[in-house]
Amino acid sequence: MSPLTPASQIEANDIPGGRVYAVRAIERVCAVLNLLQESIDGVTLKEVADAAELPKSSAFRYLWTLEKHRYVERDVDSGLFRIGLGFLGMQSRHLEVLRERVRPSLESLRDELDETTNLGVLDGHHVIYVEIIESRRSVRLAASRGGHDALHSTALGKAIAAHLPEARVRELLNQAGMLARTAETITDIDDYLAELAKVRRLGYAVDNRENEPDGRCVAVPILGTRLPAALSVSAPEARFSMRDVEKAAKTLMKVAELITLSPDPTQEPART
Repeated sequence: MSPLTPASQIEANDIPGGRVYAVRAIERVCAVLNLLQESIDGVTLKEVADAAELPKSSAFRYLWTLEKHRYVERDVDSGLFRIGLGFLGMQSRHLEVLRERVRPSLESLRDELDETTNLGVLDGHHVIYVEIIESRRSVRLAASRGGHDALHSTALGKAIAAHLPEARVRELLNQAGMLARTAETITDIDDYLAELAKVRRLGYAVDNRENEPDGRCVAVPILGTRLPAALSVSAPEARFSMRDVEKAAKTLMKVAELITLSPDPTQEPART
């Protein structure tokens, strides 16, 4: 069966003169994107070429153009191609489903820890706050839902970046820069990569007064979803000691594990 089913064709009866219009290049792009969307680990250049019925050289030019616009990303180490972050803005329904699924966990965490809880997703070279459940305390640390924050200075950013290819992390940091938000902010890429290795070892990331001079935050990644996402707890550093951070991290990891083990939280439940 050919992967190039002419879904872009318009019925001849709907067109004056009975002609059928189909843009071959667009059909090939759709074939490439459909292939990438169905893959979890990524696809090879040959698989793309076969799906689009193109020579490898032409398939590479398609991929290069899509990568330039962030609709495709390539793993430098494996050479595999995956759906890129340019589709994040088009995945609003996936984001909404993720938010709806995770919100009860955020509320329970807020009630248990009495601090602000957050859900963040990578958007371009920043982190976007998809959901925020604010602490009921009068003094609290909270961002704004829909707001963006830096990848290098936030616990959410570290938790997400720790599970991206190193080449991708370097690219994102080169695009965004590493502005010193406070005196504690990591501003050197190699130091940041060393911090990400620590995150992978511990299973959680910490922003220790790196994004706000009087704030601390701890975050863990949500694995097994289509979106690069993480959960976090944030609070004023005066009442959120490093011992409190470690306790909160253990709780967060348990919650993230339950979310990961459940069906993909970006998928809507099947209708019966």
